[in-house]
Amino acid sequence: MNLITLLVRSSWKILTLAVFIGLLSGVSTAGLLVIINTRINQSSLTTILIWSFIGLCCLKFITNIISKYLLINLAEKAILELRLTLSERVLATPLYHLEILGKHRILATLTDDVLAISQTVYIIPTLCIDITIVVSCLLYLFWLSPIIFFLVLISLLLGIISYRQVAYKATLFFILARQQEDRLFSHFRTITEGTKELKLHFQRRQTFLKKELKETAQLSRRKNVVGMTIFAAAAGWGNNLFFVVVGLVIFALPILQAVPIHILSGYALTILYLLSPLDYIMSAIPAFSKATVALNKVDSLKLSLSNHCYESNLMNWDEADNFCHRLEFVGITHTYHQDSEETAFTLGPMDLTVAGSEIVFIVGGNGSGKSTLIQLITGLYIPEQGKIYLNGKLVNAENQEWFRQHFSVVFSDFYLFDNVLNLDKNIADEQIYYYLVKLQLDKKVKINNGILSTTLLSQGQRKRLALLTAYLEDRPIYVFDEWASDQDPVFKNVFYTQILPELKNQGKTVIVVTHDDQYFYLSDRIVKLDYGKINNVYNSLTSSS
Repeated sequence: MNLITLLVRSSWKILTLAVFIGLLSGVSTAGLLVIINTRINQSSLTTILIWSFIGLCCLKFITNIISKYLLINLAEKAILELRLTLSERVLATPLYHLEILGKHRILATLTDDVLAISQTVYIIPTLCIDITIVVSCLLYLFWLSPIIFFLVLISLLLGIISYRQVAYKATLFFILARQQEDRLFSHFRTITEGTKELKLHFQRRQTFLKKELKETAQLSRRKNVVGMTIFAAAAGWGNNLFFVVVGLVIFALPILQAVPIHILSGYALTILYLLSPLDYIMSAIPAFSKATVALNKVDSLKLSLSNHCYESNLMNWDEADNFCHRLEFVGITHTYHQDSEETAFTLGPMDLTVAGSEIVFIVGGNGSGKSTLIQLITGLYIPEQGKIYLNGKLVNAENQEWFRQHFSVVFSDFYLFDNVLNLDKNIADEQIYYYLVKLQLDKKVKINNGILSTTLLSQGQRKRLALLTAYLEDRPIYVFDEWASDQDPVFKNVFYTQILPELKNQGKTVIVVTHDDQYFYLSDRIVKLDYGKINNVYNSLTSSS
């Protein structure tokens, strides 16, 4: 896909209108050159010439503004649609595939590539008008003298062909530079997510800064510099070529044959005027090359996402859906591979049934598969084998979205939203304040029209705010992934002895990943995982005895 295709997809009607009006602007510019050349070669000044000049100036100004406005508006619309399409595809793509792609690659496309495209799109309005001016001026040159026109045209084609050859080589360097951008974003992610570790280890920090980050950044810089320099050399060659043409027309051609003075002045004036729009066109080509590389990256990501993308399939929701009678997993398995390991880790096959209003604790050592099981339970991972039933209804591709809407989850790597009104519910500030008091956060966080005053709190307090959001969602199944690990002993006790029983009394099904064995007696059942298998399922009363 190229930029023109992007604009056509957005609105071909507006593009056609803008190009037509831009054509009028270019024609009026060529008309002004005709009038100026006519006035230079005429001794008398006529009224028609004056009014024609004034009229064409007005026409050029008006059509220039209208054409640019239409194209700018169209360009902004196209960029908006591109950003929304990419964002929707990312959110509609299965989690496991996003993890394979990597955050750095997705972020590089959403920011760097879209920015490169949007910056180039801003060039298009002026570029369209300049191209129209060039075409109109060439038609004027043909009208003055077809023979000289073909001489100019051959020189112009020679310049374009040589420029294209050079531009192709420069684009290859832009492609190489863009490949380094993914690595750069990976390094930037290391800076933001590994700040503490880098601060604590001087040698690791120096190696990262001086070797990994610097080498990648320098490699990207070198490729961009070489590409831009090649384009600059080609542009200089094109500029000189036009002065050579002017020299041939003015000095060499009159020696070979007699040329009227009005034709010579018309050619010299028109060619010199063409230098500005042609220079702009040539200077825009590097930006177009970068945008083309970026568009190819966007296209490859969209194709990659679309292969794993599913439509939003939220079924009609009614009150009967807002309850969990029975959640069953029959023979489910999930396998994932890691580049650093030759063998793959497989979770399952496993059978698990969770009843309504039941508190289930999931326990196990590190690497036993607890987090993966949570992703399967909540529908974020789709099992490769086995079946999932909710209230006797088989979960499949058609109702996967509907299935996920039954869960309120606080993950171990949760994201905290400061706007609690995006839950599509009418929630009063008083109700939110009640939960802030309950979670002992009312002294630190205020609520105003559903917006939290701050989220800059300790990790334990941030998890309480995440729990507040889960409360407000009011869904039938609650899942907590190591929620109590960051809480102080007092609030940890509140979580297990007050919050979980309250949720159960409200008819909620509660699934908790935990290591706090002193509270195991509060669960209805304990599921123990060991290397991706359910090692044991037992009643908490039996375990406590």
